[in-house]
Amino acid sequence: MLILGMVLCLILGTSPANAAPSSGPAVLIGLDAEFSWPGSTSAQAIEKGILIAVDEINQRGGVLGGRPLQLIKKDNGTVPARSIRNLKELAETPELVAAFCGRFSPTVIEAMETVHALKLILLDPWAAADIITDNTYLPSYAFRLSLRDSYAMPTLLRYGRSRGIRTFGMMALNTTWGRSNLQAAESFLTKFPDTKLAGTRWFNWQDESLLDKYLDLKRLGAQAILLVANDREASILLKEMAALPKAERIPVLSHWGVSGGQMSATAGAALQEVDFVMVQTYSFIGDQRPRARQVVAAANRLFGIPNARAIESPVGLAHAYDLTHLLARAIERAGSTDRAAVRQALEQLGDYDGLIKRYRRPFSNRRHDALSESDVIITRYAPDGAIVPITGALQ
Repeated sequence: MLILGMVLCLILGTSPANAAPSSGPAVLIGLDAEFSWPGSTSAQAIEKGILIAVDEINQRGGVLGGRPLQLIKKDNGTVPARSIRNLKELAETPELVAAFCGRFSPTVIEAMETVHALKLILLDPWAAADIITDNTYLPSYAFRLSLRDSYAMPTLLRYGRSRGIRTFGMMALNTTWGRSNLQAAESFLTKFPDTKLAGTRWFNWQDESLLDKYLDLKRLGAQAILLVANDREASILLKEMAALPKAERIPVLSHWGVSGGQMSATAGAALQEVDFVMVQTYSFIGDQRPRARQVVAAANRLFGIPNARAIESPVGLAHAYDLTHLLARAIERAGSTDRAAVRQALEQLGDYDGLIKRYRRPFSNRRHDALSESDVIITRYAPDGAIVPITGALQ
């Protein structure tokens, strides 16, 4: 435990002498995420959000009468078997209360059976597939403070309709995440007979060109593309679109997987040459509330991030920050590190003023999603790489 404490102090830039005094062993939080995925900024943002919240909580005295929180992180590289192994190791760690997951829904979905067999609390600050919380396990150990596909697709389609678009084409990764989004889009469109999907074109992580799929959907009458991709595939598409005449470029309305990597760097000038927008749930930019300023200041102090515009994968940081505070409240409510008791306490939390919003009972025994569709916003990349809200986009 002492070694873990020293490691965390080094990460946070503090020393054991000025950390909160301990009256017991550290309470541990796990993080199993995609740290080694090429260009990843999502896992790193989630880690930063947890550590900022841990720093605040520990400076106020920790939990359970003075016990500090500490983080253990593991890399799964998006490989489900590795994630399952990591989660088993975390579950066997004494005083570990819960484990955060990362960005990739397929990896999380593959681990759900293991999570529930282990009775390990899984905290989801990013992965959006509906089935993660809409699972059949009773009781469910999965809690999410993040976007859902059934929030993302309706928001993008409403935004498109507000711009007069009535025929969409979908381009999606051929994964459970991609299929979850197709289902969400088709379900939403049943309410609007005047709006349709011209078609869906699937692609894989290693595809080197998406142009034929794009042009095919355009020939079928698509006036905009619904994109379900990560930054690599999205960058390939945007560069290929930017090479076309302007008249051949239709809007791209994107899920947020692209914001989990170095999209601005990989797409380059194409980001400004194509009409590209994406969903998010929060932006530090323009948020002048004290809590937002406090978190940005902590990001600067702990990690050298100069300002809000420089925060990479901001939703990962914001979600993990709020979710860590909710976990700490649940630990206090449970009065112990017993996972079953903490799981039940998460369902019974009262209102909480967080970074993203005021949560009115964030979870219940019927609802394990802390955010709602009303929390989703439309954003675009600014020339400096910052993710900027589009004012009035959904009005």
